[in-house]
Amino acid sequence: MGWHQGLLVSFDLETTGTDVERDRIVTAALIRLDADGREALRNTWLLDPGVPVPEEAAAIHGMTTAHVRAHGQAAAEGVEQIATALAAALEAGLPLVVMNARYDLSLLDRECRRYGLPTPAERLGRPPAPVIDPLVLDKHVDRYRKGKRTLQALCRHYGVPLEAAHEAGADAVAAAGVARRIGERHPAVAGTALAALHALQEEAAAEQAASFQKYLRRSGDPGAIVEAAWPLIPYQRTRERPEELELDLPGQGREQGQGQASAARGSA
Repeated sequence: MGWHQGLLVSFDLETTGTDVERDRIVTAALIRLDADGREALRNTWLLDPGVPVPEEAAAIHGMTTAHVRAHGQAAAEGVEQIATALAAALEAGLPLVVMNARYDLSLLDRECRRYGLPTPAERLGRPPAPVIDPLVLDKHVDRYRKGKRTLQALCRHYGVPLEAAHEAGADAVAAAGVARRIGERHPAVAGTALAALHALQEEAAAEQAASFQKYLRRSGDPGAIVEAAWPLIPYQRTRERPEELELDLPGQGREQGQGQASAARGSA
């Protein structure tokens, strides 16, 4: 039985913006899905990030500053709960589905550091794995397909329902559905053991980043630097001009290249 026919845990964040070093978590979802795709366990969070939610972010995920201040839990408390739940899922050996993992997992890492909490990697004693990233896998198995690769676009392409785009729970469930469909359509991917699949995505993400960087430089941006690390951007690594690949920014549609954001993120 391939990984796509078993249990999956899917993770999604909606945030204040697109910068993993600066922006904050607003909502989060960690959902366990049985082999038949039914939800076995749903954990969701609404956080008061402690900073105003920009209007452009609120317009996408619907969480205004007033709403999160009135109804959100303290950020440090919520981040602790999210990191604990995510690490526990990985510790149990469950594959973690994350659409554009390098954004969500890196931002969670930075939030933990912001509040002096152990990161998921520190809780595990190893890097987060195994991770299944529908964005990276889709670009790997169908490199030359034209068009957007937002979660909404991938759902249309693979015939996966997405009823409430940019709601963390709905996005997490849809991402898992896309991952399963990729497995169904590509037996070679489905038949790859999880550890090997994780390694394959590390290589694929680096290749995709290098390709996009070459494109940017050919297009007249010689200083472009595109993040290659996956699924976690190293904390000490900084970039003068972080190029979030095909971000779904307002008016741009959050293209899912390699660095999406969640407030404006390609998880939808």
